[in-house]
Amino acid sequence: MKVLACDRVDAAAIEMLRTAGHEVSEGNALKGADLVAALAGVDGLLVRGATRVTADVFAGAPTLRVVVRAGTGLDNVDRRAAQAHGVRVLNTPNANSVSVAELVFGLLLALERHLVPAVADLRRGVWEKTKYQGRELSGRTLGILGFGRIGREVATRARAFDMPVLAHDPLYSATNEGFAWVRAVPRDELLRGADVVTLHVPLTDETHGSFGAREFALMKRDAVLVNCSRGGVVNEAALLDALRSGTIRGAATDVFEHEPPGQSPLLELPNLLALPHLGASTAEAQRRAGTEAAQLLIEALAAAR
Repeated sequence: MKVLACDRVDAAAIEMLRTAGHEVSEGNALKGADLVAALAGVDGLLVRGATRVTADVFAGAPTLRVVVRAGTGLDNVDRRAAQAHGVRVLNTPNANSVSVAELVFGLLLALERHLVPAVADLRRGVWEKTKYQGRELSGRTLGILGFGRIGREVATRARAFDMPVLAHDPLYSATNEGFAWVRAVPRDELLRGADVVTLHVPLTDETHGSFGAREFALMKRDAVLVNCSRGGVVNEAALLDALRSGTIRGAATDVFEHEPPGQSPLLELPNLLALPHLGASTAEAQRRAGTEAAQLLIEALAAAR
């Protein structure tokens, strides 16, 4: 069968597919008509986050049977259109969990210890100490919105930092094996009680813009927000207002609603630490995502014969 692999999927994944007997072609930065043209006669599509598999793409690719996203989110794949065209859609939700959870604490430490401006000053020959007095994480309450695979990895690491953990997830129970020490609470109680709120929810019609002015108003004025989920979950205008007004003390984000964000006014704020969506950008995560995606695609194509 023919497979198209996009977005520079890990080389080990390509080798797995070829070893399984599939004819693999590779494409990068394909979209719209170019993507449709590349899908001529193709049975399986392997993508990461950059390739958008829209309704028009599905309509123009009648031989396509399976789409696998090497990563967690599926917001770049029109799943309703896939279902309408009988195309199976899969992803690799476990592959990025550790990398994203580690980045949460990388962002928190950088934010609370002022690492970025301190490094910039030192490179300019300025030696500052009192200006960059920071804050410890130990003893501060971490609130996790979304207690799936990544949320649980974050909770595990928070325990090592001696941070009490609150969690809210409609599917989470305090009896979950291994997490009895995490306190499950209603969403508003978490927002009121946490010193750090970290988001780990998917981007859906229900969650789009769901973290806005109301949520910021509930948080402590000394609290900070971390978003390593999807940019569209947070209302960016409300975040801008909350940071400018002091409704919350600071925020760190790895994601934006529109990526790249262009000349977003958020990037001008000294109390926002922002990264260009690096959560899954580790060698280990990309290798896991690629090989897991390749295995899923091999199995799905075998079942579709």
